[in-house]
Amino acid sequence: MHVKNYLSAVLYGLPVLAQNSAPSFDSSNSAQSHDHGDHFKEYTIQADQITAKLIPYGARLTSLLVPDRNGQMQDVVVGYDDPKQYLHDTETDHTFFGAVVGRYANRIKNGTFTIDGKKYNIPKSEDGVDTLHGGDIGYDQRNWTVTDHSKSSITFTLMDKAEQGFPGDVITHAMFSLDNERTPENPKGLPQLTTKLVSLSLTEKTPVMMSNHIYWNLNGFKKQNVLDDTFLQLPLSSRLIGTDGILIPDGTILEADTAYNGSPDFTSGKLVGADLKDTHGLCGTDCVGYDNCFIIDRPPAYAAQNSMVPAVRMNSSTTGISLEVATNQQAVQIYACNGQKGNIPVKESQIKRNHGQGAHHVNKHGCVVIEPEGWIDGINHPEWGQLPDQIYAPGSAPAVNWATYQFGTIQ
Repeated sequence: MHVKNYLSAVLYGLPVLAQNSAPSFDSSNSAQSHDHGDHFKEYTIQADQITAKLIPYGARLTSLLVPDRNGQMQDVVVGYDDPKQYLHDTETDHTFFGAVVGRYANRIKNGTFTIDGKKYNIPKSEDGVDTLHGGDIGYDQRNWTVTDHSKSSITFTLMDKAEQGFPGDVITHAMFSLDNERTPENPKGLPQLTTKLVSLSLTEKTPVMMSNHIYWNLNGFKKQNVLDDTFLQLPLSSRLIGTDGILIPDGTILEADTAYNGSPDFTSGKLVGADLKDTHGLCGTDCVGYDNCFIIDRPPAYAAQNSMVPAVRMNSSTTGISLEVATNQQAVQIYACNGQKGNIPVKESQIKRNHGQGAHHVNKHGCVVIEPEGWIDGINHPEWGQLPDQIYAPGSAPAVNWATYQFGTIQ
């Protein structure tokens, strides 16, 4: 998303800060060639009633504590207690738990795209058919450098020197901050996580579509899944992008209230599992559930197409924890953890909070992933008019993916 007049001179100066910092950037293939202690070091940031832990490997959010309706702190992020488990995850299930994904999030058909008449081929990282989340070695597997850290915020920086066959060099700053200040957007001063992914194209015109890939479970695994416990609303998403059996856009735009018997219609909100029986094939061949790119259509009152708008509302009847996500992006990918197999243990720290009760593994439909981003494979569908928000050049404004995650409670 091009956001003019957004970045201050401080942010434009961050590339210099990064280049001059003690840890040098890494363009190697994985964390395996480095001291795991550095890249798997946990950093804690906090504000009143909210605490987050993050690691440089994948610029990854590993834990987020917020209060439930009884004032008890709950970890609402799916992941691992041991940071080094994320490397093992990459080598096995490759869930992308909590990571920043890029240089181009989501899927690219056939691993190809064309810019100014030149065709580019990048790794077909998903079953040798298409590119998923940036290629064989996406940003989730890269060792980011910590370029700023305070009590309530942290910034990770990554230099991508034309990796994975993408044209040109791109530098990205992934900023995470916590606060509970009373503002017009947060009048009650609720605990809030803010993420800003700022990418600068340095040398060539290139696709950029970043996203956070956070798995949420607002019931803190007190239930076996989220189907009958978690309410989901997508107030501005009456349309979604149609896909084929492997979740590649087929060029169609679906109406949420009529497609698949209205099962993808969350405009008024409903339980995640309310219409699950009607979703067969919606998330791919023989798949039941959701893994879809929902278009965010801003009301006429929002003059700018990059306005921050409330895109997702979610809450758990079990814990009472509510979440509202606002973003400047044009779409949000919702994944209802259809592919989880129950083989990944729930964090021991979460099981302890639940006194041994509830789910002990991340079960099928045991979480919801929220990815604020652009239209999936928009670079291969110029007819959609999304190229200005997905192709960036050295002379253009930066790409900015901005989102806020505001937490409250319901009774």
